[in-house]
Amino acid sequence: MKQMILVAGLLLGTMGAAQAQTPHAMVSPAKSFDASLSSFETEMTGLAKAMPAEKYDFVPSQELFKDGASTDFKTVKGFSDMVKHVAQANYFYAGALSGLKPTVDVKAIATLKTKDEIVAALADSFAFAHKAMATLTPQNAFEGVKGDDTRASLAGGLMAHGFDHYGQLVEYLRMNGIIPPASRK
Repeated sequence: MKQMILVAGLLLGTMGAAQAQTPHAMVSPAKSFDASLSSFETEMTGLAKAMPAEKYDFVPSQELFKDGASTDFKTVKGFSDMVKHVAQANYFYAGALSGLKPTVDVKAIATLKTKDEIVAALADSFAFAHKAMATLTPQNAFEGVKGDDTRASLAGGLMAHGFDHYGQLVEYLRMNGIIPPASRK
């Protein structure tokens, strides 16, 4: 009986190892990075839309924190400033990785005032980023673009940078009693 259990265990282990070594289909860099970008876009856009327009200029202040906690809030960016920054960064990273030129004045995004304008600029930046991701190929993904940066590292950098700010903005929503859309599921 012990031998049968041992043999069954070895067979199962061998089958598991064989399955683990089965190669998966290759996915193009364009498709892979675009899928990740779509996930980031869904999260970031949902978050940007969740903050009410009247709170779009929210900036954390000392009053939000317990007595004794001391932080300098003079340089803290507000909610709208960070959303605009993410839109600008999307253009920067996407342009750098693809060589595409934005058809908008990226610096002018910083001057936008209303929630609708800012959300539209964010959406446009994601549309541009999707076009940039479409330029990635197996042949050029690891081509040096700027120093040690490759097209692929810039594609990943776009999302890593954006999710860094996303995390901050989640806290801004929560400070205003708003549950982030991704947490409502």
